[in-house]
Amino acid sequence: MRRKVAIVTGVSRQKGIGRAICQELAKNQFDIFFTYWSAYDHQMPWKVEENEPDQIQKEIRALGVNCEKLELDISQKNSITDLLNTVEQLMRGPHVLINNATYSTETSIESITAVELDKHYQVNLKATTLLCIEFIKRFKHQSQGRIINISSGQSLGPMPNEIAYAITKAAIDNLTKTLAQEIASKGITINSVNPGPNDTGWISENLKESLIQQFPKNRIGQPTDTANLIGFLVSEKADWITGQIIHSEGGFKR
Repeated sequence: MRRKVAIVTGVSRQKGIGRAICQELAKNQFDIFFTYWSAYDHQMPWKVEENEPDQIQKEIRALGVNCEKLELDISQKNSITDLLNTVEQLMRGPHVLINNATYSTETSIESITAVELDKHYQVNLKATTLLCIEFIKRFKHQSQGRIINISSGQSLGPMPNEIAYAITKAAIDNLTKTLAQEIASKGITINSVNPGPNDTGWISENLKESLIQQFPKNRIGQPTDTANLIGFLVSEKADWITGQIIHSEGGFKR
């Protein structure tokens, strides 16, 4: 049985959205290739154990599919071609690309610098764009190609103290709309998903109390909520959906 191959970037934490996406696609019989970058995770407020990517890989393989991984800083020169070359060597040409990797630090009017802005741009926009383009150029299947970009709902309201993150992630939605027109004839759909606030380990108890009041269902979004939507978007049933910005955030009141 030749399963379809899915690339998922930014998968390093047991509590992360990336892991939930990988598990959902694996349950739907996709072989998985994921990337992670430990140096970024170790500078963030959440705690990441060294063996979490190994644990994630083991869990996915236990679902009966193949799973390979690569530690990769996608902001570096040649990283995009290195990634696609490795996927093709270890598996085969992918059907699905999930751009889940992100870079986010607090950047206010007082604190933002050119260096920090460049770091956000290199991961959130440049790498996402180049990954999309390289995936499209190499796509050799007749149909059912899928690209899913993870955005953060920047068009829905302001993001105080997140200047660099907000502007670089906002551009992903326009990238999605623009590419959709050009790649439909190749049998590839592309959509952008905004998960809203997700309980992935970064939310303190005080913040959780505050956020819950903004959700009509009285709970915080979970990584599986995002994964379930993406599981549908990569399926054959979603072949007519492309160029869309989908806000999957449970009616979150801003």
